[in-house]
Amino acid sequence: MSRTEKKHPVSTWMIAACGVWLVGLGLYFIALRPSLLPEDARFMGATLAQIQEAVPGLERWLQKVFMAMGGFIVSSGVLTVLVATTAMPARRNGTSWAIGISGGFSVALMSVVNFVLYSDFRWLLLVPVLLWLAGLVLYVAKR
Repeated sequence: MSRTEKKHPVSTWMIAACGVWLVGLGLYFIALRPSLLPEDARFMGATLAQIQEAVPGLERWLQKVFMAMGGFIVSSGVLTVLVATTAMPARRNGTSWAIGISGGFSVALMSVVNFVLYSDFRWLLLVPVLLWLAGLVLYVAKR
């Protein structure tokens, strides 16, 4: 095993990759995500035009909500990368719990909600959950 592999095992890279993905997702929410997607209207059983007429200002409000949420997602991703690259290789106490809980409340919960909403992106959003889970399992298995 090389020196790099000892310092940063595969589990570290898997969780760090999820952190980088979170940063990208957060930036998407801040800068690119439309306030309402076609799937949002489909879930509500209305057209975008009906929603805009019934709730004027909703899209402006959602834009601000998604900007704030995106900021939280970016910060979560940055902290995930930090934990993956510092606490995981050092095998600090509580790291597996922190990675497990944060993965559960971030990528896993988001994926579950997207399945409940029958989102067009539900299968894509399952990928980071599986990567996070695999990274956690590999990390715990090394004990």
